Parts: sequence; C-alpha cells; structure tokens
Amino acid sequence: MLSSTLSFAKIYPKFPASLIHPEKLSLSSVATMSSNYRTKYFTQILDHFNFYPKSHQTFQQRYLINNTFWGGAKNDAPIFVYTGNEGDIEWFAQNTGFMFETAPRFKALLVFIEHRFYGKSMPYGGNKDVAYSNASTLGYLSSTQALADYATLIIDLKQNLTATECPVVVFGGSYGGMLAAWFRLKYPHVAIGALASSSPILNFDNLTSPYSFNDIVSHDFRSESENCHKVIKESWQKIEDTAKRTKGLQQLRKSFKVCRNYIDADALENWLGTAFVYTAMTDYPTPSNFLSPLPAYPVKQMCKAIDDPTTGNDTFAKLYGAANVYYNYSGTATCFDLDDDSDPHGLGGWNWQACTEMVMPTDGNSREAYFQPQSGNTKTEPLTAKWHLTLNPDAVGSLLSLGVMWDIRRVLKRFGSNIIFFNGLRDPWSGGGVLKNISKTIVAIVAKEGAHHVDLRFSTKEDPKWLQDVRKQEVKIIQGWISQYYHDLAHLSFKHPCTFQLSTF
Repeated sequence: MLSSTLSFAKIYPKFPASLIHPEKLSLSSVATMSSNYRTKYFTQILDHFNFYPKSHQTFQQRYLINNTFWGGAKNDAPIFVYTGNEGDIEWFAQNTGFMFETAPRFKALLVFIEHRFYGKSMPYGGNKDVAYSNASTLGYLSSTQALADYATLIIDLKQNLTATECPVVVFGGSYGGMLAAWFRLKYPHVAIGALASSSPILNFDNLTSPYSFNDIVSHDFRSESENCHKVIKESWQKIEDTAKRTKGLQQLRKSFKVCRNYIDADALENWLGTAFVYTAMTDYPTPSNFLSPLPAYPVKQMCKAIDDPTTGNDTFAKLYGAANVYYNYSGTATCFDLDDDSDPHGLGGWNWQACTEMVMPTDGNSREAYFQPQSGNTKTEPLTAKWHLTLNPDAVGSLLSLGVMWDIRRVLKRFGSNIIFFNGLRDPWSGGGVLKNISKTIVAIVAKEGAHHVDLRFSTKEDPKWLQDVRKQEVKIIQGWISQYYHDLAHLSFKHPCTFQLSTF
C-alpha cells in the first residue's frame, strides 16, 4: 500500500509507488527462489458475476509456481498461495521470503498469483492502453473479481495436479493481506487458512479514524527525537513561505538539489512527505531495499540527520539530510526529479481501485501530526475527473467485507476462522488493522517495534528476537490448521464428493 506522490492536504495515500526497486536478496535467497519458480499463464474469465456476452471474454493471468519442496499430491502435501497485490507478481515473490523459508518444513508447493490488470495479467489482449482506457474496461478491476480469479485458478490447478485433497493456505501482505483474509472468508472451501500481514482491513469510513495514519507516522519520528518531530512539523510552512518569495523556488531547488526540470512547493512537500511515510512503513530492524535502499532502523537515521548539530538552524539542510536517507542512501544521486511518474512495476491500476472500492480515509491531520489540520470532507469530492467518478466509501463495507462495516468482531466470530492478522505498530497502516484476537482461530499478532509486513521478509541472522518469535508463532498456528485438516480428512466417511455415502444416524 504505497504511493509515489503524497499530498497530505489534497489526496489519499495509496498503495502503489513508482520509486520502487526489488528487494536485494542474499545469493542463497535468490538461488532458492528465482531459479526455481516457473512462470505460467491461466486462461481466466473476464467477469465472474455476469452472463452478459462480453463477460465471456478471457485473458491470460500470470502465476509463478515452485515445486522444489512439495511433498506431492499422493501425500496430500499443502499448497501455499500468495494472493497477489497491485503490481508485478515477481516483485512480491522477491519480497516474501517467509513462504520460501517455511515451504521445506511443510513440504509445500508455492504459488504466487498475479492480480488482474497488473503486471502482465492484462485483459483485452494484454493491451494496457485498452484495458485502462475508460470506466467500462476498468470496471472489471476490483478485489471481488480478483478473489474469484484466485479461487478459479486454484481449483483448476489442483485438479490438473490431481491434488484436490491438498490443503491450501493463502498468504498476503498489505493489500495482498486484505485479499488473503477476504479469500478465507469468501472461499473457505478453497483455503483452510490465511496469513494476512499488515492488512488494513478496517481502514474504511466509520471504522478507522482518518487521523490514525499520519498520527502513527508522526509518532514514529517523535519516538526517536522531539526535536526531529518539531523540525518536520514546522518545515511545511517554511517551504511555502520561501516558495512565495522572489527567487524562493531557486533557493529551494538549490537547498534540496532538485533537478532543473520542475519544482513547486506542493511537489517538494509531496517528495519529502513520501520519504517520511515510506520510511515509517519500512522501519525494519535490518537493512532493506523494498522501496529504496535503506539502513536498519531508517527512522532513527533520518532523525540523526535532522538533529545533526553541524547544520545549525538551517531547516532545509536538516530536511535534505533526512531525505537523503530515503532517496540517496547509496550516494549515487546527483539531483532529485520531483516530476518522476514512471511505473516500472505496473502499479498504475491502483488509482482506479482507490476511486471506486478501496476508499481509505488516511488524509486526516490532527494537531499532533506533522501536517496542518485540514478542513472539509474530501471523501465526497470527485477524486478524478478522468473517469467521471465520485468516491464511494461504502463500497467495500457493503459488498466485500461481509458486514465488517458494522461489527467485525461479532461478524467474524460468527462465521470466520483460521486467520492470522499480523501488524507492526510502527506501520502507519496498523491503525486500520485487526489488533486483538477475535476468536481462538482468528488471531491478532501485534509487534510493538514491527513495520509493514516485516514478518514476510526473508529472515537474517540480525533479526531481533521479537521478529523470530512472531514467525515461530505463525508457523505453529499454520501447522495446527494443517494438522487439523489431515485429522478431519482421515475421519471423513467419504473422500470424493461424487462417491460419498450418507452416514447412518
């Protein structure tokens, strides 16, 4: 759940980002993963919920499969499925080491399914320009359709592998984590359980405070240094005042080493805000390159730059030092492009989803947050004129979340089971996550020092004990699901639906 440009006063933070680079893995991790999965395509139906003739169109949906560790269909060995996010599925596979590392223990088959309208899973003959051309074509881009895609593909794959009795566990992080949880709820006959990491499943209107996202970002930096928090909070007005002065933009360009193609106050604030938000999200205890090359505990490093006494009272020098941690930790950048709208990982479809069903109120700014409190109710304003759409904040609550708009605890306790919700409290999205156990089998794992789906990353020797313990707990729970499934399978009076005999009462 990312965004290449954030304007905290004007738009919602979104999941996709353009300034993204795949995680740099160890040689052993790369060898374990990329050299062993095969890329395949499944002929997927365009519309699962309509009998209109156009609904019969199909497209090629990409998925990655790794059978290195699989115990085989004859042994009813499990299948681990990643419910793909808003982008290139290879990028998510490269950043989900937990599945690769646990597969040998479970003798699991690994499958990563790409979300429709992202990466190479593009309807309309694979033509992105056509697929993204208007509301009629983009109308088929929804999480509900994506969930039906996953169910259809998984069922077909199991049949082709003669693995109909093999238990399926779904995994996902961020938006993919939301999909994993929803998949378990909507298709319990397909998946026996779900690990939903950093999934803001409650981050919708009337469920989560619109202030929570920015408040958590602010708290992360304030927890490192009160001065750091103060400098950032007061910087926005200084930027705006400077931009209004004669040659003020030139001063800002020089202070922040902005490339000469474009600059204005809003763009600079977006650029800085993006760095603060993404650093808070990826405040991992070990070095990473998920969004950008970063050191361990990058929030701490940003605050060290801001608190550096050698910069004196020069606010812009302090902010530049902090931004360098996110944008130029490798030290190779000579200037910064504020007008970069590239999309190397095929994430552009999120704008549509954010306008239609995934309307997530994260634009509120309390007095304690970094950004000035905003007036007005932006959720009722058209987010974009391109598609002539108005935000619909109730779309997910009424159509997808199966009643969670009203009382998630009561609803999920009534009919849900076998879901792990992991959240790290340093992750801004955790404000919309499930932070308390709902039942014995719908479990919340909360890590005070955790960041965005840190549990799904490849492990390292430097991982702190709390993170190791989180993963051990997740493995133990998943093991329980699978053991219970095998127990139930062994005690059924039938094995195949077409040949079963009714029990005598």
